[in-house]
Amino acid sequence: MGGDLSLVERQHSPRLDLTFRLLVLSAALAVFILIVFGSIVRVTGSSQACPDWPTCYGQLALPDGPAARWQMIHRALAGVAGLLMLAAAGMAAWLQRKNAWISRPLYLALGMFVLETFLGSSVALPTQAAWQAPLHLIMGVTMLALLVTSSTLAFYQESRRDKAIRLRWRSRFSQLTLFSLVAILLLMASGVWVVASGAGQSCSGWPLCNGGLPTDQLGWLQMGHRFLTLLAGVLMTAQILLAWRSQRSQTVVLPAAMTVFTLFVSQAMLGGVKVLRGFPEDLVVLHSVSAVALFASQVILVVATGMAARTTADEREEAAEERSLRRRLYDFFLLSKPIIVLLLLVTTYAGMVVGAKQIPGLGVTLWTLLGGALAAGGSSALNQYIDRDVDGAMQRTAKRPLPAGRLKAAEGLAFGIGANVLGFFLLAGFVNLLSALLALAGSIYYVLLYSIWLKRLTVQNIVIGGGAGAIPPLVGWAAATGSLNIPSLFLFAIVFMWTPPHFWALALVRRKDYARAGIPMLPVVRGEQATRLQILIYTLELVGVTLLMPLFKITGSVFLVSALVLGAWLIYTAWRVFKVGGNKTAWLMYRYSSMYLAFLFFALVVDVLV
Repeated sequence: MGGDLSLVERQHSPRLDLTFRLLVLSAALAVFILIVFGSIVRVTGSSQACPDWPTCYGQLALPDGPAARWQMIHRALAGVAGLLMLAAAGMAAWLQRKNAWISRPLYLALGMFVLETFLGSSVALPTQAAWQAPLHLIMGVTMLALLVTSSTLAFYQESRRDKAIRLRWRSRFSQLTLFSLVAILLLMASGVWVVASGAGQSCSGWPLCNGGLPTDQLGWLQMGHRFLTLLAGVLMTAQILLAWRSQRSQTVVLPAAMTVFTLFVSQAMLGGVKVLRGFPEDLVVLHSVSAVALFASQVILVVATGMAARTTADEREEAAEERSLRRRLYDFFLLSKPIIVLLLLVTTYAGMVVGAKQIPGLGVTLWTLLGGALAAGGSSALNQYIDRDVDGAMQRTAKRPLPAGRLKAAEGLAFGIGANVLGFFLLAGFVNLLSALLALAGSIYYVLLYSIWLKRLTVQNIVIGGGAGAIPPLVGWAAATGSLNIPSLFLFAIVFMWTPPHFWALALVRRKDYARAGIPMLPVVRGEQATRLQILIYTLELVGVTLLMPLFKITGSVFLVSALVLGAWLIYTAWRVFKVGGNKTAWLMYRYSSMYLAFLFFALVVDVLV
């Protein structure tokens, strides 16, 4: 696919260029989701639920029975992915005629999709050969790699509109990424073969096979897969250590390397957990999904290192920079906003106790709090990465690690991504999938909906964004019970209603900071008087929500008394903010509201135990 990547012709409008990039990205995401549903079809044994193709017993409508429905949804997603690839390839033929590194992967992916369609139709037949299902998945993963390559280059092209892009792997690190990519592909191929042959059930222990060495061919196949996991682990470890030494200035490379490493560790962990738990379907599917995500992330890393085109000398120069390990560790600790994390963990643990109606077990408690801390701390780091320009313009936040320059932007992004990924898989593997999905939803809510969109867009940023901080109690409830119900939503509502008066009190104190940074906080847009009134109104509503819980017999008398006393204290503080005004009363409201939430959730725990 040769040489330099030339520039997009100038007569094409920016809107067309953006449409093309989003179309290629959509095609890549569609293929990823297609592979995910393919894993579900394989794990649930639905591959032969519909003996004909493309219909199901001659019907195009969604059939009865979960197995046939999974199969037909998989086929429908294949159609969507094919149309997106066809549209992307068509636009590439028009917009990217001279850009072989962008257009040719699309053409190859489209051709592979045609082959995949014929192969997929034969996989659904009872007469399929043993090799067809593994080959079907490997071709799908290769197709995903091509689309990820084209998508990554298309987006990178926008940032280099005045320069030609060259892909070169000249440094020791970039060459290591190529070896690691091959190792991951071999690992995935062996994993698919293990599943297709049924060897996964031949070794009930981990890491050894039934407490020792295998005694049959299938057992050795499973052990071979584990050996490849070990080999890939050595390469992944070398890759991440070298990345943190020599790629700290690379905003794409370091986060991609961190994503690969945490996905690999999580995927290996899930492999062991699913064996010890007797291969539950959710973990088997998640194990397959994480493997595909690992491969796609490594493809992005390989392309990013090729685009950076750094030499070994460049990397050695960066690795030689003086750094204080102790100071850096402390800065990463600050990047996680530990005080906020601690408060969120209080609400998480209270959710566990209230949901279970007793003290939860030590194991589930530790894993839930660790996973929750990683998710909350990682989200805070991503928030600081996104707001590093804003933080630099505000007196309160100018000394944070990123705006102060003690950590590079790539380091903050890599830390945030890695913590979130690891937190999700710890919850999924050692607690349950629902708690993991809720934690992930909270992170997405906070990072994408609030930090990127709402914070700089609307005066209601804190009101709508408060849902992110209200999710941890649900995580705790789901961790202890495996489900959610109406009473759990009261915990969500308490934190949701608490958030606006808490942060508006801070905004009153720091209104000049927010105005200078261009953040449309309520005191900046509507003024101090309107903000003080809203603090009082939301405080009254918050206390009202807490008093509804004893009324509906969700809590008992201990919580009722606590809610009355704490609520009266908070209402009095909010009333002083409204009537007296001034930064001193607003700052007391900010401090007291933090203590109020901690004491209130502590009262919930005591109420359950007495």
